[in-house]
Amino acid sequence: MATLVTYFSAEGNTAKVAKEFAQRIGADVFEIVPEKPYTKSDINYLNPLSRCNKEQMGGKDVPISGKIEDFDKYDTVYIGFPIWYGQAPRVVHTFAKAYDWAGKNVHAFATSGGSGIGKTAEKLSPSLKNAAALDAKLVRSAAEL
Repeated sequence: MATLVTYFSAEGNTAKVAKEFAQRIGADVFEIVPEKPYTKSDINYLNPLSRCNKEQMGGKDVPISGKIEDFDKYDTVYIGFPIWYGQAPRVVHTFAKAYDWAGKNVHAFATSGGSGIGKTAEKLSPSLKNAAALDAKLVRSAAEL
């Protein structure tokens, strides 16, 4: 079986960690890309009316571009993302709900400028139906994975 490192990165921090980690362990990489890319104003956490805040509070799906065609071949999947409101961004939930996670070991990793990992695994779990295992950790570099 194979390992996949997926990630969503709004500002490049998570992308750097994910790509470096995937290269180190010889894993495939898939970037989670929203159909409508985020702008700087979309991810202004201080503005309650910004796109990221409205999506998180509304709990709505965020359409993504692209799909992993051979997802069944992976037994271990790493999912990286920034922490938004104490959990994964909605685009990550939308991505997760598109696949069958039965029997897969899932390792969520998050990057954050100030938030902790909180209940990230617990909140992401419903979108990863039937995953064999799920854990989550906050990292600042690939070396911490």
